[in-house]
Amino acid sequence: MKRDLSKFLEFKPYKPVKGEKYMAPKQIKHFKTILEKWKELLMKEADKTVEHMKNDSTKLADPNDAATQEEEFRLELRTRDRERKLIIKIDQALQRVDGGFYGFCEDTGEPIGIKRLEARPIATLCIEAQERHERMEKTQVD
Repeated sequence: MKRDLSKFLEFKPYKPVKGEKYMAPKQIKHFKTILEKWKELLMKEADKTVEHMKNDSTKLADPNDAATQEEEFRLELRTRDRERKLIIKIDQALQRVDGGFYGFCEDTGEPIGIKRLEARPIATLCIEAQERHERMEKTQVD
């Protein structure tokens, strides 16, 4: 389920000042805050899952109830695994922020764009490079 990240993380979209340089310190701070909040939220969810599984992992007498609980735990763990991979990508984005490379396409070196980064703060490719990458993947699969 895709969510509007700005509503999910409760931040206001960045409005650049006329003549402001791309990835100026104020923009960097904006995106670093987004990445840190996102990571914090994912870590809290992981902690809730651990607590939930500890507290609710009782042996159920009814096989149907036990199967339902097992399936619930399996789905929850699958979600947390996806989120674990997302945390790794967030950490990589934070490293790019600290290294001064955040916001620039790793293929072309061109700006990724503020709107794209707000929609996907972990983006590493500009739209054109991403589309090219997806076309190449599709032709390799076909």
